Amino acid sequence: MNLRSFLIAMTCGTICLSAALADQQAPRTAKPNFVLFLIDDMGWRDMGFAGNKFIETPHTDKLAREGVIFSQAYASAPNCAPTRACLLSGQYTPRHGVYTVVDERHKPGLPHHRILAANSNAAMSGDVVTIAEALKEHGYATACFGMWNLGRGRKGPSTPLGQGFDRYLQPRDLGFEKDTYIDGDDYLTDRFTDEGIKFIETNRDRPFYLYLPYHAVHAPYEAKPNLLKKYERKGSPDPHHAATVEVVDQNVGRIMATLRRLKLDTNTAIVFTSDNGGNRQYTAPLKGSKGQLYEGGLRVPTCVWWSGISKPGRTSDIPILSMDFYPTMLDIAGIPRPKDHRLDGESLLPILKNTGDLKRDTLYWHFPCYIGRSTPCSAIRTGNYKLITFFEDNRDELYNLNDDPNEQKNLAATNATKARELKDRLEQWWASTSAAIPAGPNPKFDPTAERPRGRRGRKPQGNKKQRQPK
Repeated sequence: MNLRSFLIAMTCGTICLSAALADQQAPRTAKPNFVLFLIDDMGWRDMGFAGNKFIETPHTDKLAREGVIFSQAYASAPNCAPTRACLLSGQYTPRHGVYTVVDERHKPGLPHHRILAANSNAAMSGDVVTIAEALKEHGYATACFGMWNLGRGRKGPSTPLGQGFDRYLQPRDLGFEKDTYIDGDDYLTDRFTDEGIKFIETNRDRPFYLYLPYHAVHAPYEAKPNLLKKYERKGSPDPHHAATVEVVDQNVGRIMATLRRLKLDTNTAIVFTSDNGGNRQYTAPLKGSKGQLYEGGLRVPTCVWWSGISKPGRTSDIPILSMDFYPTMLDIAGIPRPKDHRLDGESLLPILKNTGDLKRDTLYWHFPCYIGRSTPCSAIRTGNYKLITFFEDNRDELYNLNDDPNEQKNLAATNATKARELKDRLEQWWASTSAAIPAGPNPKFDPTAERPRGRRGRKPQGNKKQRQPK
């Protein structure tokens, strides 16, 4: 071999070796990964990035500062199951028919109901194309670790494994009893995150969608003893709740640390949001709470983190809904909408890219059911005006959220023209979506009947003598 041939061979070999090493170090796919945190019953001001100055949430606050905070983010429904169905389907509640958590204490026709509430599906139909199915069709590994609440069992078309998830774990799979956070040395939120980290590590060389619908911060709370003592010392009015929120933040930090360690953070989008507003003590000064269509029952702390965000560190006051994350993830991944599946959500990509606003001007909520003290109702927001109509007495309440974000001044009588305009649009939407409407007076109504009480909160196990969880 002459010198020229030798030098050419050496150069080619060096180039090939460099390319091989680069291939080992870089992700094998250009498709972005997704992690979606869905917190249970988190009030709109529970996180530092949303205005809480007492509970310590540094990891999620950093995530929010590096991404986009949505200051007017709404859950698609005022309680658990319907919001989860909206998030997974990208649809309004009338499309999938999951209006509430199906519970014998709230079934239509009970004696304390003035009217016959609409029936709700307990699960989504297998015909619904979930975001997990849409991503899986394009090569994504998918996992759900946490609360499903859209159908029971492990197999079948309405279960996570039947709705596009490759892996699914619920508390009992990890050894936890119902409504408990602590099992010996283990803490439920930590254990779900452990599984999430394993899933990320296993699928580091392919695109993945990790859905973490934690049971926190749903009552009854069980706080880690060290955090409970911390918030007792700080003088928290509810140290168990504060400690439960901080554990959520710790686990957001653990997921972020894993992504950075594996060099996947530059190719991963993260969503942090809640399934509905918090309990009344955590929603002030907003009116209402979980189960209601007032702002306190719908507004949730939300941020999106992604390396593709233009001008990170922004706060957007454009109203958004849970169902918007489905088309947003598809657009980030460059995946087309699934055929024969209507998406009501709108992609947030223009906001994330800072290229414009959303096209829609109106949001809808439909909750034709009883739950707790709440009665069947429906709502519409157009611009700054929001109208809630109550089916029991056909009463309307109209609020200007710009002037009155806490919904204290009902304008339905003083601005009857605007109230009628919104009511007409709401009724047209009912017709266009075939929304279930309460059937009229309840023949079994008994004005003396008592409303069934919800489960009583247990004494937190943090008070029991036990080993401190990790």
